[in-house]
Amino acid sequence: MALTLVTGGTGHLGRDIVDRLVRDGRRVRVFARSPGLRSDVEWAAGDLATGAGLREALHDVDTVINAATYSPIARRGGVRPVDFFRSPSAVDVEGTERLLSLCGQADIRHFLHVSIVGLEQATLPYAQVKLAGERRVRASALSWSIVRAMPFYYLLDKLLSSLAWLPVWPVPTTPFNPVDTSDVADHVLTCAFDGQRGVRAEIGGPEALDLVAFARQYQDARRLHRKILPIGLSEAKARGMGFVVSQGVRGRLRWTDWLQHNYPGMRSTA
Repeated sequence: MALTLVTGGTGHLGRDIVDRLVRDGRRVRVFARSPGLRSDVEWAAGDLATGAGLREALHDVDTVINAATYSPIARRGGVRPVDFFRSPSAVDVEGTERLLSLCGQADIRHFLHVSIVGLEQATLPYAQVKLAGERRVRASALSWSIVRAMPFYYLLDKLLSSLAWLPVWPVPTTPFNPVDTSDVADHVLTCAFDGQRGVRAEIGGPEALDLVAFARQYQDARRLHRKILPIGLSEAKARGMGFVVSQGVRGRLRWTDWLQHNYPGMRSTA
C-alpha cells in the first residue's frame, strides 16, 4: 500500500490530516521532532529546520503532505513588535527547499504544500516567508500541488483571548472568512488523491463577517462583557494584515459551531 508522509503532523491541521488518512485506511508516516503516542501511524523522528532524519523519513514514501510551518505569532497567540520586522525561515523556506530536493531524489509521486490565502498582498514578515516557501514549490520539477487556506479558528480564538484583559477591544471592521482545520484537512485529502496537480482551489470558512462580528460571538461564548471599538482599515492595509475573503471552496463549520464545541456553555444563537 502506498505510504504518505505528513510533515507538521502533530500540529492542529496536521493532526486532522493524519486522522483522515488513517480513517481512509491509508498508510501514514508522521515526521516530527518527537514521536507521538498513537500506534496507528509510523513515526519518523527528525527536524525540518535542520534536515535531521528527513532522508530516512522519505524511504518508500509515495505522497508528501507538507503541513509544517513555524509562526511565532501563532505559537504565542499574539503579535509582538518584532513580528513586524522578521520571522524565522528555517522551516518554511530552507526546510521546504531541502524537503523538495530530497523528494526529487526519492522519486516522490506527489508533493502537496499547504499555504495561506492572500500572500501576495500581505506585508507581515511571516507571510513573506510563507510566500518564499511557496515559490520554491512552484519552481520545483516535482509533481506538486498547493492548497491555500484562510487563518484557522483556533488562531482567531488565541488572538481574541489575548484581548480578554482589556476593558476596550480595538477591532478592525474589515471582513474575512477564517476556517476550521477539519474542513481544510478534508480539502487537502481530496487534493492529495484526486489525480489533479498545480494550484488548487483555496479554502475558507462558510461565513465572511467583519472581525467585530466574530469578536462579539466570541464574547458571547466566553460570557465576557467588553466594549468593542470598531477600527476602520483601508483595503490595502487590511490585505496587508491578511484580512481577505477567500475565493474558492467553503468549509462547513461556522465560527459559532466551533465556539459551541469549545465553549459548550455559550448561549445558543438559533
